[in-house]
Parts: sequence; C-alpha cells; structure tokens
Amino acid sequence: MVDTLPRCHEGDLLDSLTLSCGLCLPRHLRYRSAALPIVVSAARSGRPPPIRSHPMAVMSAMPIPNSFLAQHCQRNWQSNTKSSSVLFALDIPSTRPFQVWKLAWTGMSAMQSHIISMRGISSGKPTSNMCNAAQGTNAVSSVEKVDFLKLQNGSDIRGVAVAGVEGEPVNLTEPVAEAIAAAFAAWLLERKNPNESRRLRVSIGHDSRISAKKLQDAVSRGLAGAGLDVIQYGLASTPAMFNSTLTVDETFFCPVDGSIMITASHLPYNRNGFKFFTNAGGLGKPDIKDILVRAANICAKFSDASVKESIQSANATVKKVDYMAVYTSDLVAAVRKAAGNTEKPLEGFHIVVDAGNGAGGFFAGKVLEPLGAITTGSQFLEPDGMFPNHIPNPEDIVAMKAITKAVHENKADLGIIFDTDVDRSAAVDSSGREFNRNRLIALMSAIVLEEHPGTTVVTDSVTSDGLTMFIEKKLGGKHHRFKRGYKNVIDEAILLNSIGEESHLAIETSGHGALKENNWLDDGAYLMVKLLNKLASSKASGSSSGSSILTNLVEGLEEPAVAVELRLKIDQNHPDLKGRSFRDYGEAVLKHLENKVASDANLKKAPINYEGVRVSGYGGWFLLRLSLHDPVLPLNIEAPSNEDAVTLALAVLAAVKEFFALDTSALDKFVQ
Repeated sequence: MVDTLPRCHEGDLLDSLTLSCGLCLPRHLRYRSAALPIVVSAARSGRPPPIRSHPMAVMSAMPIPNSFLAQHCQRNWQSNTKSSSVLFALDIPSTRPFQVWKLAWTGMSAMQSHIISMRGISSGKPTSNMCNAAQGTNAVSSVEKVDFLKLQNGSDIRGVAVAGVEGEPVNLTEPVAEAIAAAFAAWLLERKNPNESRRLRVSIGHDSRISAKKLQDAVSRGLAGAGLDVIQYGLASTPAMFNSTLTVDETFFCPVDGSIMITASHLPYNRNGFKFFTNAGGLGKPDIKDILVRAANICAKFSDASVKESIQSANATVKKVDYMAVYTSDLVAAVRKAAGNTEKPLEGFHIVVDAGNGAGGFFAGKVLEPLGAITTGSQFLEPDGMFPNHIPNPEDIVAMKAITKAVHENKADLGIIFDTDVDRSAAVDSSGREFNRNRLIALMSAIVLEEHPGTTVVTDSVTSDGLTMFIEKKLGGKHHRFKRGYKNVIDEAILLNSIGEESHLAIETSGHGALKENNWLDDGAYLMVKLLNKLASSKASGSSSGSSILTNLVEGLEEPAVAVELRLKIDQNHPDLKGRSFRDYGEAVLKHLENKVASDANLKKAPINYEGVRVSGYGGWFLLRLSLHDPVLPLNIEAPSNEDAVTLALAVLAAVKEFFALDTSALDKFVQ
C-alpha cells in the first residue's frame, strides 16, 4: 500500500505525468497488492500553485519535461549476491554526474556511436530491470520505480498510460516510452549494421487511443536521439506498420528498417503499448525482453543534455507521410485482381463496417467505396479513444450484436467488424450469421484450401473438434492445433513450411489470421479482403448470390450445443503455493488432472497436444491450460448438451478441488 503520493494544495493526489490533480487521479487512490511496485518520494521544495483540473486534464495539461529530475539521477548500487541486480533511484539534492557506458558495436557509424553513447544505451548484460522514470517541477517531485519487464505482454509491450482508474497506476510514461524507443533503436542498429552514408529509418503509427500522440512524440525522441530517421504515419493500423517495412517507394521513405505501432488492442482507454516490426515480421518474446532490459538501463541514464539533444534531433529528423494511402491502395488492387482487374468489382454489394471507434474506419471509404460497394449504415468509423459505443473486439458479444444489428437494419449483404488496431476482424452475413471464432477459421480454411488443396491450417489450442472434422474430412486439409497466442500460431506455420509441411494459413479463434501469401502478417483487413475476393470473383463469373456464397462455404461445420470458457484464478498470496510461482502451481494442477484422467475409462487424453490438458469424453471435450501471462487457468468446454458439459466440468472439479489456492467458484457455479 502506498500512501505517500505527492499532493496539491487541496490535498488531492498529483498525477506524476502532468501535475494535475482533482479527478485525474481519484482521492484516496489505493494500489492492489498485485500492482506494479511503486516507490514514491515525498521530497518537496515548496507548495505548488493552485491547480484546477477535470478528467481530461491528463490529455490537455502541459507535460513536464523529464529533464528536471533526470539531471539529478544517479546510480545507487545495491548488490544482490544471487542476482547481482542494481536498483536505480533518483536523489534530488545530488548533482553527481552520469556515468556513460562506452559502446563499441561492429558496423555502427561514428555518428551513431557518439549519439548512442550520449544516450547511455548499453548492449551489455542488464544491471537492473528497474528504473525511476520521474517527472516534476521545483514544487513537487515524484518518483516511480518502473519494473520494465512487467510491461511485457508476450510479444507486445503494454502498460497504463492514462491516470484515473483506481488501482491502476501509470507505468507507461513518456520517459519510459522514450527509453523503450531508444532501446529498440539500439537493438535495430546491432542487427542492421548501417554504414556511414545511410541512417536507419523507423516508422511510427498509432490507433485512436487518447494517449497515442504524447507517446508518439516520446517514441520519436527516443529514436531520433539514437541517430535514426523517424517517419510518423499518425492514425494507422498495425498491419500497415509491418507493411511499411516491405513497401519499396522512396516517396513515402519506404522501405523502413523498423516499425513501431502504438496500441493496446481492445484494452480499456487508459492502456497503451507497442508492437515492433522489421521486414522479417513481428518481434518475438526474447526480443521484447531484450529491449525492455536495455530500456531500464537507458532510462536510468537520461540526462538533461541527452533529453535536449533528443528533442533537437526529433525536430530535425521527423517526417510525416500518409502511408495509409499506400496500404489501402494495395488492398483495393488485390480485390480488383481477383475479379479479373475489374474497376468496381463490388458494385451492387451493400457492405457495412463497424470500426468500434478504433483505427479501422478507413476500410469503408478507402477500400470498399473505390471498389463500388455501398457502405451506408457503417458505424463508429470516427476515431475516439474512449470507445463510447462498444469494445472494438470481434470476440465481444456486444460488439458482434452491434454489427449484426447494422446488417439487419440496412438490409446489407455483409457486415465487417475490426478491433482497435485492425489486426483482427470478423464478419456477419445477410441473415445475421456471425463469422468469428471457429466459424471464421472454417470460412478462411475453405477459401485457402480451394487455392492450396491439402495444405495445413495452423490454429490455436481452443478450436473445436468439429472444426478439425470440417478441415480434414470435408475440405481435405490438415488441422494442426497448436498453442494460444497469435505469434505462436504464425511462428508454427512458418516452422512447418521450413521442414517441408506446406501451410498457407495460421489463424486464432481471437480473429488474428495470417496468410503465407501476405508475408505471414496477421492482418484483419486482409482477411476481409479474402472474403471480398470471393464475392467479387463470384460476381465476375455470373454466379453471385450475395453473401450466401460465403455461408455455403461453411456448410457441414459441426458446432457444439454448449461452448463455455471458465477462468480459474490462482491466489498468489495463498499459503498453499508454499513459495512457488503461480506458473509452477498451475503446472502442478495440470499434472494432477492429467493423472486423474488416465484413471477414468470415460475420458481420453488427446494424443497430440501442445498446451495444457485436452480431454475428450461424453461426446465433447475440455481443455484446461495455463494463461500465457496471468495467474489464471482457463477451462474451455464444448459438449452436445448441458448435461454432458456438466459431466465434463465435474471431472475437472474433482481433480482440482484439493488445490486450495485455485478459485473454482466459476466452475462451481457452472455445475450447479
């Protein structure tokens, strides 16, 4: 519990990002025990001037440069005999100079080496994962001890960027973002080995989140300060950012050497994060960890001089272009090509789009309308980072009801819905039938297997047995069920191809889908283009019957009467953990369940399984697995009846009931 946060003259908590008070941070803010550790300095040199604010002040107030406190930053070495970790802290009265680590990277230009050394970027082993990213004025100083590794979310970075939600302290500040960008620059410089005559280029885009622009500016400073050219795209989609590493067009400064998308997918308005790309694809988990370790070191060495230099560098090197025009024109060209180079292959089709106030509003006016489609009735196309209408998430029930309603009310042929950054999507046919989760995978599998007979379709672990039957028996393909996580699925498809097993589609039930023909980019817009291609080619051949051409492709897909996901949380403070991590405890639960299943003649463990424990029985199946990032064991059950589903749930409950740190209340409620 932290109760030493700096306060304004009225006693309200001060937001360390903007020094605003009032509703920007609620009074009596309390931090959950599981929240990011925070160390707060109550050092003050005087009372702040009167401040008035409102909930939006976090966006409108003038940010305080980090240079004030950064110039006093010193390294306080606190050795730990086991980990040799070093914690960095701010010592306000101190003027002890920074110690800059010398770099000697092979192939780096003298100019870049000089800039990097000024920034204090290290390519060596980490000294600590912690950094005090502080901002303040001469009236109030606050220190946030940010554990950079806790910002990792698989192959992405995610954190809290906007204050105002109780129990969710801001940990993705501008200094943190600047340090992460500088770390990515260092990572990129090591791998690209630029020569003296050419500076590396990195593109930056963002979705509609309210913290996007301030983070874009911070990221630009981090990149420019490391000697890289920065190309800002503004509002963009995640797929477009990867695409910018492949496009060859100097008019748009392409190809770029690396790309950063500022997004937190469908998470609430106060969150944000980063995705990173090179022309080899999205960065993986080890790369993200590497970058975050570097960022902690960089953040601890920010100086007043380096901050000023990065601002000057950013002003000199940042360029702005409308890359989305390139990306959308490629999508349009793909549909026209599928229809025999017809200018308006979708003429006569009525297609509505729901962008959920994210970044996908471009699809109606920049893709569908140039192809001749009618788009009246499209909704929530305007970017609004508060997401006032519904969560931009193709898995969300409310979101899917919204696009279904729009299809019915406008008598449309097809409805299309995107998540916030357009790397996921789903569709609805004219009858209101949803194409998401297993049904979207079945539809995409049917399209891809027409083009590539016998190919392997890679999916995540929670896909249904009915989908396997559909792909293998109806379509003549092979279903390779792998792990959760879109990067896991994509990487597995790439691996299969490398060892001689042809795969052209990698797709998750979440709506992430990637095709070999599209450079294995998980692109929600391109998935929808594949559906449009089918409509356009059908119309061109004279056999068009609206969206029923898509509906007919999934005929024969067996779908369960009952499909449910329950989340069993692990209490990390429960004595039953006995000092173990939640991951070790979860693995123990899975091992015990596996042993119990082996002794039950009515249950059969899946012979090939890559994640958790998957079991068939009573006409259905269940999968209990450990969450990729959280202390949770998700349980998926599919069955032909409620009775069968309950029977499967009881089998799981009987096996896990002796694990007292496991919250089985959701499972208890289901069986009752």
